[in-house]
Amino acid sequence: MPRIPGVNHRDAVRALQKAGFRIAREGKHIVMTDGQRIVTIPRHDPVNAFTMGGIVQDAGLTVEQFKQLL
Repeated sequence: MPRIPGVNHRDAVRALQKAGFRIAREGKHIVMTDGQRIVTIPRHDPVNAFTMGGIVQDAGLTVEQFKQLL
């Protein structure tokens, strides 16, 4: 699994919104969807590197694509 260290949860939400995701639900975690995929982002700063890598993978993006969206 890829690692993406030091990403703030707000920056991750903004990057995924640029990729076509929208916020479906908020609470202790932020749930986002693009209509086909659902990703859950914890409200931790920074988000754990392994967790962020998994979120990006679940979103169907590569690490390089995600870094360009940040």
